[in-house]
Amino acid sequence: MTKLFEAPLYPYKWSPDQDAPSPVRHPVVIIGAGPVGLAMAIDLAQADVPVVVLDDNDKVSVGSRAICFSKRSLEIFDRLGCGDEMEDKGVVWNVGKVFFGDRQVYDFNLLPEEGHKRPAFINLQQYYCELFLVERIRALQAKGKPVEIRGGNKVANLHAYDDHTLVTVETPEGAYNLEADWLIACDGAGSPTRKMLDLDFVGRVFEDNFLIADVIMKADFPTERWFWFDPPFNKDQSALLHKQPDGVWRIDLQLGWDIDKEKEKKPENVIPRLKDMLGPDVEFDLEWVSIYTFQCRRMEKFRHGRVIFAGDSAHQVSPFGARGANSGFQDTDNLGWKLKLVLDGKAPDSLLDSYAFEREMAADENILQSSRSTDFITPKSEISRIFRDAVLDLSEHYAFARPLVNSGRLSVPCIYDGSPLNGPDTDGLPARTRPGSPVVDAPLAEGWLLDQVGGDFLLLGIGAKVPDQSEIEGIQLKGLNIPADRISRDLRHRYLDEADAAVYLIRPDQHVAARWTGYDAAGIKAALKVVLGKKEQAT
Repeated sequence: MTKLFEAPLYPYKWSPDQDAPSPVRHPVVIIGAGPVGLAMAIDLAQADVPVVVLDDNDKVSVGSRAICFSKRSLEIFDRLGCGDEMEDKGVVWNVGKVFFGDRQVYDFNLLPEEGHKRPAFINLQQYYCELFLVERIRALQAKGKPVEIRGGNKVANLHAYDDHTLVTVETPEGAYNLEADWLIACDGAGSPTRKMLDLDFVGRVFEDNFLIADVIMKADFPTERWFWFDPPFNKDQSALLHKQPDGVWRIDLQLGWDIDKEKEKKPENVIPRLKDMLGPDVEFDLEWVSIYTFQCRRMEKFRHGRVIFAGDSAHQVSPFGARGANSGFQDTDNLGWKLKLVLDGKAPDSLLDSYAFEREMAADENILQSSRSTDFITPKSEISRIFRDAVLDLSEHYAFARPLVNSGRLSVPCIYDGSPLNGPDTDGLPARTRPGSPVVDAPLAEGWLLDQVGGDFLLLGIGAKVPDQSEIEGIQLKGLNIPADRISRDLRHRYLDEADAAVYLIRPDQHVAARWTGYDAAGIKAALKVVLGKKEQAT
């Protein structure tokens, strides 16, 4: 893995922008070539939106960092053209086990129903995720798509104006300026962009620290998520174990608040802790060690004029629940199609306010769940600890107690209830696919539903005929028809329930915009205007 860490993926190269007599204007500039910035660039490039990515680095991130990629992220990767690479390399898992002390109290399955293309989760080191995303960008470049990554380009200053942002960039060959019609900040939790604009987070910083260790070892542990409360090898604390590719295991150990972080990261202190956990006879090598502090915070607003924030630059959560990177990919999934419509003049720029509305809602949901997880994992009072331990004891024998155990409610996509883009709904259809919800995958006679939905506006007719192609408000609206004799049990359960037929209007980010029990041309036109931000929801 050392070679991967050391190899420049997008080394610094001179750009003609650096010698231009005046700043060159670009439609979209992204700051940050981490997973979220790269995904954003791919999404836009696939839609033929010219995009430049700036990063002061030129390599993958060191260490596993984000490792748990959710089913929804894999579905987004499918649309970006690299889902198979991610899953083929990753470690697939659906099962988690919870331990209290030295005993297992119960296990759970995150994807108990059949009929999905992708698993609940894969474990994959962040550096592999970044590698596959960069390789996808190279493939798009080979096809002539308008995307560029500039390594060794550090953003040093910003000036935000009403119609663009002026960016000062430092390089090994000196500084230069460029302009962006739209600037997307994907530059991480420490976001220099946020600081340059004198913006900050609001929220909580929890008084606790966790040690992360990437360990290379041969072990017989199954491919599952194991979480311990108060284990004998880390008394009065907690621990987490995950399997990764290449024989790498991720271990998280709670350390408490009042610690010397630099001291705790030294191998002579880390190795004894790991031996206590794994046993004295298990041979292992340390690949990477870090310490993190719980934080559940976000910016008050994700959009500031022509500057938009996504991923960790906009929101932070504690790592339990895998809500960081996964929510970042959902940010890009939400933003890309809206920005494309605005740039093409097919929607007002106020449509981008719906990005802020929907993704701020998602951030609040993630922060709420992450905060609850953190409070359960690290009780702040003796009464809280007594309650937690009683719940864990009960959960070993009584199913009713298990939903109360919170070792990290694992990431699921947000349902945008109350979104200004939601159109009409119809009584009697399943709640899980209501307007604002992500499309739920299902097997078709040939392939999978989400693969057929793709990344365009779509009318899905299930037992109801819709046009194969139509144009409304300048939008090409594809039709996907599933006749009554081809409706599978899974499709009926997820989209019809007791209804005989349904028509779904689906957004390019694969969220339901509106639905009916039959084809309604006027209703569809009105709902599409709502999705484009040209008309308010009907009251």
